[in-house]
Amino acid sequence: MNSEEEFYDAETGLESDDSCEVSFKDALVFDSKRAKPENGVWERRKTLPAEMISRNDFSVWSILKKCIGMELSKIAMPVVFNEPLSFLQRISEYMEHAHLIHKVCSLSDSIDRMQVVAAFAVSAVASQWERTGKPFNPLLGETYELTREEEGYRLISEQVSHHPPVSAFHAQSLKQEFEFHGSIYPKLKFWGKSVEAEPKGTMTLELLKHKEAYTWTNPMCCVHNIILGKLWIEQYGTVEIVNHSTGDKCVLNFKSCGMFGKELHKVEGHIQDKSKKKHRLIYGKWTECMYSVDPKVYEAHKKTGGDSKKLKQEHSCESEEAVEMPEVQETVTVIPGSALLWRIAPRPANSAQMYNFTSFAMTLNELEPGMERLLAPTDCRLRPDVRAMENGDIESSSTEKERLEEKQRAARRERSMDEEEWSTRWFQLGTNPHTGAEDWLYTGGYFDRNYTDCPNVY
Repeated sequence: MNSEEEFYDAETGLESDDSCEVSFKDALVFDSKRAKPENGVWERRKTLPAEMISRNDFSVWSILKKCIGMELSKIAMPVVFNEPLSFLQRISEYMEHAHLIHKVCSLSDSIDRMQVVAAFAVSAVASQWERTGKPFNPLLGETYELTREEEGYRLISEQVSHHPPVSAFHAQSLKQEFEFHGSIYPKLKFWGKSVEAEPKGTMTLELLKHKEAYTWTNPMCCVHNIILGKLWIEQYGTVEIVNHSTGDKCVLNFKSCGMFGKELHKVEGHIQDKSKKKHRLIYGKWTECMYSVDPKVYEAHKKTGGDSKKLKQEHSCESEEAVEMPEVQETVTVIPGSALLWRIAPRPANSAQMYNFTSFAMTLNELEPGMERLLAPTDCRLRPDVRAMENGDIESSSTEKERLEEKQRAARRERSMDEEEWSTRWFQLGTNPHTGAEDWLYTGGYFDRNYTDCPNVY
C-alpha cells in the first residue's frame, strides 16, 4: 500500500421545477412514519447513532516505533483513527454551502459573481477544521449519491482509480443552472510529526445561464502532531480562480499560521479583470467568514493603522519539533464598507463527541427505510465497515475493513491474471474543455437507476 492509501484508508431552499429532468420520486424514498414538516422537506438526523470512541488509549507512536527503518507506506493505521465516512462522502461536503452557487447564478455582474465564487471555494474547505479523523479510503468502483431537492441539486461520485487513488464527482442543478465537477488525487507527504496533504485536481464550476466556467485547485492542508500532542489542522497556499469566459481572476492566499498564530486561518486576496485592474479585495478566515471591500477603502484602512506589521518567520510542515496549536486570535476585524460574502454555520452542540462533524456531515451516511432499494449497490452508505464504526462497533468495523481490502486485492489479482483492465461505470478519463488538462468527466445515466452492470465491491 502507498502512503496516500494508508492515510485516506483511511443554506437556500428552492421550489421544485416541473421542467426539471428528474423529480424527487426518482431520488430517495424516506420512511413514511417519520414526521414531515409543512414545507415538505424531511427532517434529517442531528446526531450519529453512537459517540466516537476515545483515541486516548491508542498511540500512533506505538505503531511507528515498531517500524523504524521501514517505509511509512508499509504502516497500517487502526480503524480507530478513522471517521465514519468514506472519502467520497467527505468530497460531497463541498456542497454544504450550495446556496452560494445559487446566489452566483442570480447575479448579473461578473465581478460580483467572482466574489461569491471565491466565497464558495473557501467554504468548501471550512468543514475540515478540527476534523482530524481519516475518512475511509474508497474501494475501487465505490460510489456516493446525494440528492437535496430542497437545495436544488444532486451529486454523484465514483472512485475511478485505486493506484493512484482518484475520486471523481459531478453535481448538477435540478433547475439546470449550474454544473460543478472535479477529480481529486490526494498526494501526501510525511514530515516526521506532520502530514501534508496536497489535494491535486481541478474544481470546475459551470454557470449554464451565463455561459461561464470557473476553475481552481484547493489549498494545501497540514495535520500537525501526528505522533505526539493534540492534532490540529491548517490550510495554506495560493488558490487561483479563473473565469475562462471573461478573463477575470481571483487570487486567494491561505496563510500559514506564522509565529504565535497571528495568521492562523486567515485568507486574503483580490479580484482582477483581464487587464489586471483590481476591483475588490477579499479577506477573512476559512473557519469563520469572508468579506470583500473596495481596494481604495482597504488601502486607506491600512494607512490608518488597521493592518499591523506582519511577522516574517513562519513554520512549515517540515519542522521536526512538535508544534502546539496557537491560540486562535480575535475574530475577523471588519473594515468599514465591507460586504459579507459568507459566514459559517455553527456546529451542533454535540459535534466534539461526533468526530467534530458539521450538521451537514452528520446526515451524509444516514440510511433510512426505503432508501436502500433505490441506491446503487456500490453506494458508501452500504459499506459495512463504515456503518459499524458509525454504530460504535470498532471491532466489527476493523474486521470488515480488512475483509473488504482483501476482497479488493483478490479482484485486482484476478484481473491481472486475466489481463483485464478495470472499467469505470459513471466517469471516463477525458480532457477538461476549459483547462485542456486531463480530467475525469461524468458520462451521465446514473439517475436512470439502471445498476445491473455495477461491480460487487462489498
